[in-house]
Amino acid sequence: MARFQSLWVKANWTVLLIVAHFSYLLIGATIFQMLEREAESNNRNHFQVEKLNFLSNYTCLDGQALETFVKVILDAWEKGVNPSGNSTNPSNWDFSSSFFFAGTVVTTIGYGNLSPSTVSGQVFCVFYALCGIPLNLVFLKQLGKCLTIHLGRLERGMFSVVPHKQMVEALAVSLFFITGSLVFLVIPPLLFSYVEGWTFGEGFYFSFITLSTIGFGDYVVGTDPGKEYISLYRSLAGIWIIFALAWLALVLNMGARIMELVIGLTHPGFKKQEEEEEEEVSPSKLEDASKT
Repeated sequence: MARFQSLWVKANWTVLLIVAHFSYLLIGATIFQMLEREAESNNRNHFQVEKLNFLSNYTCLDGQALETFVKVILDAWEKGVNPSGNSTNPSNWDFSSSFFFAGTVVTTIGYGNLSPSTVSGQVFCVFYALCGIPLNLVFLKQLGKCLTIHLGRLERGMFSVVPHKQMVEALAVSLFFITGSLVFLVIPPLLFSYVEGWTFGEGFYFSFITLSTIGFGDYVVGTDPGKEYISLYRSLAGIWIIFALAWLALVLNMGARIMELVIGLTHPGFKKQEEEEEEEVSPSKLEDASKT
């Protein structure tokens, strides 16, 4: 009977997760469609009007010649060449930019604005990612452990001031979250906004999209041909990405643990089911199975 009840709880929880996940996707798709579809239509119409105006001003060109030129521009953009400016634009493959690109590969951000165009570069990128992504995961895990150790030291230091354990844990986590938010999510957008000429909202949007490894590529630092950047600008941005990812991963892990705690309190059967599953795959039982 208890086994049947455990299976029933597990099935209900799985169905609930499936429904919640796909409902979240459907809600997101609906909202994005409502917010962006009209703007896309306006942009398409504006582009067509601009093309017609261009043809009317330059009668020596026909529509086919303009379409060919637009295709050349798109091909250049896909290969990482900014069509604006001239051949004196800064290289996308100097050391600082290459370091930044290597960071986006191993962190799986992949903005999409720059990619290898040679066969040898593409082959190297594949093997580089195969080795670099696991290495980066191990590195981020170790950084997360170091941050956890510092968080524990902070809690022990606060025990002498606040005797209540739960209050100390809440204060330590809050301080850790607020400090990390300032260092990784508030100050960098301010710097990016100043250097790139963005608004703070655009800088924060870039920071979050980057650290969540979504990487749309609509905003990327160090790509404006009209600006002169310091040589280490993109390299420093790459280092910021690595350490901020470790902090964000720890924050998300803490959030997941809080959600599990809340679910365990509201659904005791789910917690009991998890404990039974852990017992089933315990090392002692695995050893017994291997012996038999």
